[in-house]
Amino acid sequence: MSAIASDIYSSLGLAPAATGNGAKSDSLGQADFLRLMTEQLKHQDPLNPMENSQFLGQLAQFSTVQGIETLNTQVKAFSSALSSDQLLRGAALVGREVLVPSAKVALGESGGASGAVAAPDAGTVQFTVTDATGRTVKEFSVPANRAGEVAFAWDGTNHLGERAPAGSYGITAKYTANDGSTKALDTYVRGKVDSVTAGSDGLFLDLPGLGTVPLDYVLRIS
Repeated sequence: MSAIASDIYSSLGLAPAATGNGAKSDSLGQADFLRLMTEQLKHQDPLNPMENSQFLGQLAQFSTVQGIETLNTQVKAFSSALSSDQLLRGAALVGREVLVPSAKVALGESGGASGAVAAPDAGTVQFTVTDATGRTVKEFSVPANRAGEVAFAWDGTNHLGERAPAGSYGITAKYTANDGSTKALDTYVRGKVDSVTAGSDGLFLDLPGLGTVPLDYVLRIS
């Protein structure tokens, strides 16, 4: 219990109220507030009774405490309902493809990997795929006809045209403008949602080969 609450009880010769589990409460509740106010009225000086303004002020404080407790209960219920709703919405993404920012691409036993970048203007975007050791596996270029999204697709083969082993690969993008200037670009890749996890900071999507990403990172669902 706080020192202030303890002092109030001691001054009135009262024992602190206990909680339902037998432990002493660390704060004053509605019952404690009413009890203290009643005892205060019983022990007031008959020759110098409490003024109306003081009594009304304490009633206003009690109303405020009651309102705050009700608001806290409603906020907790709303938060719980919101979390459940988010989890249900996230479950609908399982099995769907999403576009998320990532410097990695996942290659399966068959097929390739794809994604996109945002080109600042017309030019060319060169993509470099690397393995776990940083060795270059494949390089390819995609023209950018104008500023905006430029899609890319890696067919899963290396520079010799052979099929690369399944796994996670790094990918970088370098934009070259028509005047020869260059700029590194962030890459966004497509991944299939394997599962959804509810964390303290929101929902997280598990993308095989790419890791776990927050739901807020999703740019597109397909």
